[in-house]
Amino acid sequence: MLVAHPSVTPADALRELDDVRLAHTDLVITSFGALLRQPALETIHWRLAIVDEAQAIKNPGARQTRQVKKLQARARIALTGTPVENRLSDLWSIFDFTHPGLLGSMKDFAGLSKRMEKAGHFGPLRSLVRPYILRRLKTDRNVIADLPEKTELKAWCHLSPVQAALYERTVKDLAAALDGADGIERKGIVLSYLMRLKQICNHPSQWLGDAAWKPEASGKFARLRELVDVIAAKQEKVLIFTQFRETTEPLAAFLGSLFGREGLILHGATPVGRRRALVKQFQEDELTPFFVLSLKAGGAGLNLTAASHVIHFDRWWNPAVENQATDRAFRIGQRRNVLVHKFVCRGTVEDRIDQLIEAKQQLVNDVLEGGEELRLTEMSDRELLDLVRLDIHCAQEN
Repeated sequence: MLVAHPSVTPADALRELDDVRLAHTDLVITSFGALLRQPALETIHWRLAIVDEAQAIKNPGARQTRQVKKLQARARIALTGTPVENRLSDLWSIFDFTHPGLLGSMKDFAGLSKRMEKAGHFGPLRSLVRPYILRRLKTDRNVIADLPEKTELKAWCHLSPVQAALYERTVKDLAAALDGADGIERKGIVLSYLMRLKQICNHPSQWLGDAAWKPEASGKFARLRELVDVIAAKQEKVLIFTQFRETTEPLAAFLGSLFGREGLILHGATPVGRRRALVKQFQEDELTPFFVLSLKAGGAGLNLTAASHVIHFDRWWNPAVENQATDRAFRIGQRRNVLVHKFVCRGTVEDRIDQLIEAKQQLVNDVLEGGEELRLTEMSDRELLDLVRLDIHCAQEN
């Protein structure tokens, strides 16, 4: 067996790796990143190629997807908990690896998926892929008999007066910015303002860029205080996910003041070796009550079953990414029931995006059990402003 990764095998040995050495190796384990640096792996005719976390090859044009598909093998297996993340083309790309040609060309499949979505009927696609998919759900007691329950809850939040004022001003600025904008410029404006609104929903300081981060200025911080009071009283542990790296440290400081003890932080700049130490500490140290993680860095590949609560402080557009993050706690080895708290500011773009997320999850179920992501940048000005407008009666407490 060979682990073709610099964390295990010295870099000099990897550079000298060739088809002669590989021909006498029964099993090779590598990562997507290391595969890009090991062209010798594509020269061997493997008996079996297994791709774990196969959602990583959902983009047909990505370099790592193209490299994976260069592997020559008699049989191929793709393992993933999220075969459809954003759109049906994700499924096409994975099947293009395991069963090239089964779903036709990418162009043909794009046309077919649009027709099925328009008709609201995915039966033909479901029938085509069903023989090649072995689907196992952790909620199936025939698969995992002793896994505890997972309960997902919406943690509704109100905006503070400061947040509401900033939010309304930003929506007005968006309307002005959209006037006369088109093409790439318009898409950039839309994405930029959507991000601003999400930041304002988290905390005014995140958008303003000041260092204040006063707890009373954010409705989400107020809701977090209420929730942590209950978690701390039960002496339970919690994971908090946010998509924004700049939010991790203020969140950790606030949580530390609530628990009376320090917790942990992990984001994209955390070294790999340090990550392993952080996971070990959280799993084994009873005095470490919380772990704040950026969604992209900590949402996959970590075993954090010491937590029985998961908080999504802000919502990602993609339910599959959120589910993967939740599964850091809700996985084999978990002995307690897991409560998942999804923070949503009422009457804001978060409220309406939450409805779109629910619709996207239904697309996955329609295909595998039985729409494509709504392209926000392609909405008309009126549709977009309706999406982001502030419902002040819902957004603020009476």
